[in-house]
Amino acid sequence: MTDSNIIHAEIREDVGKGASRRLRHQGKIPAILYGGDRAPATLTLEHNPLMHATEREAFFSSILEIQVADGRKQKVVVRDISYHPYKQQIMHFDFMRVSDDEQLRMFVPIHYENVEDSPAEKAPGVVIQYLVNEVEISALPANLPEALVIDMSKLDSGDFVMLSDIKLPEGVVILSLASEDDEDVMIASTLMVKESQGTGAAAAEEAAEAELEAAGELDTDAEDVSDEDADDAEADKD
Repeated sequence: MTDSNIIHAEIREDVGKGASRRLRHQGKIPAILYGGDRAPATLTLEHNPLMHATEREAFFSSILEIQVADGRKQKVVVRDISYHPYKQQIMHFDFMRVSDDEQLRMFVPIHYENVEDSPAEKAPGVVIQYLVNEVEISALPANLPEALVIDMSKLDSGDFVMLSDIKLPEGVVILSLASEDDEDVMIASTLMVKESQGTGAAAAEEAAEAELEAAGELDTDAEDVSDEDADDAEADKD
């Protein structure tokens, strides 16, 4: 367990909205720890170290360790985090206890590596679209990866990447592909962008719409719903 994955905490007896508000004014975060065969526990955490920790993508897909002053330790994963609507402030943490012999269901990021070496990246007028950036997996804590990696070095113009193309570490299962009846999903593709469409995300979106229209999957004759019509529809729901 690295130092960056260790969270120092205090057991909190004083609970409720007023108590949580006082903690936040003191630069602390109220938190709850639950799961396993034990009752939930309320905790107090230091705000600033955790604010920095959450800037690391791997923080949300790693096994963490909560340590309290009396020496007790508990392996956990982040289950939820609440932020202030406009301040740079964490309002609350939810952690779930982890058992070494129980499968975990976690969302982990997908890392697309060696893109700069791919023929598609070097080809003029080609844009690579990334359609999926994270996926839910199942694994024992010891096998939990911080991310799933896919090598893009051989991607060429006209190619696409499917979820099943990811080489999984030992003991890791992608839940949406766990059954034989599950359908594979495209996670990245290439698009030819005309010079008139420009560059960047807007150009990729225009090129994608053009492809769908050519394939008959986009009804360009459909009338847009006006704001007034949308308001009427919302009123009908009420």
